[in-house]
Amino acid sequence: MKKMIAVIDYGAGNLQSVVKALDFIGCPNIITNSKDELLKADGAILPGVGSFADAMDCMNSSGTAEAVIEFVKTGKPFLGICLGLQLLFDESEESPGAKGLGLLKGSITRIPNANGTLKIPHMGWNSLDIKKHDALFKGIEGEPYVYFVHSYYLKAEDESIVSSRTSYGVSIDASVSSGNIFAMQFHPEKSGKVGLQILRNFAELAGGN
Repeated sequence: MKKMIAVIDYGAGNLQSVVKALDFIGCPNIITNSKDELLKADGAILPGVGSFADAMDCMNSSGTAEAVIEFVKTGKPFLGICLGLQLLFDESEESPGAKGLGLLKGSITRIPNANGTLKIPHMGWNSLDIKKHDALFKGIEGEPYVYFVHSYYLKAEDESIVSSRTSYGVSIDASVSSGNIFAMQFHPEKSGKVGLQILRNFAELAGGN
């Protein structure tokens, strides 16, 4: 029996592109902001768009922040996408004073553009330098291209959690994995065949394919 993936709705994320990708690969999913439904799911995805502070305000006021932390403690696979990666850390330069989920350690800072030659936000296709072939990169070889949309980037405190990097004026930690936590700055749901393979791999981790 295929298992259920919860797509977390905290009131600020663009969920439909993730849902469409999961539907396309035949992975059962549910959009939810219910703690009970989240904890019953076999895997969970935290998409994200917008600002760090607004997202955390939504998550805290709805109880989603507490639910995410509880879900991660179950050991079931969890995936953060784009802002959903950044929210896993303590704070972001984008929103001084706003506290993130604090599940991972690292700095979230604005992409530097000292000479004015870069377009910010970073928007488009960039290749990945895969540092460790964790479960989500199974079947993906070489330096695959994936799709980014972001102005802030991660520098992880512990390099051992970094699974891939990209470069856009600076080295960017593009994805991380630590135990059952996976997260990526790029959008797998917008990254063609490579992104769909990543989502298939996540579904497989959750017993969904």
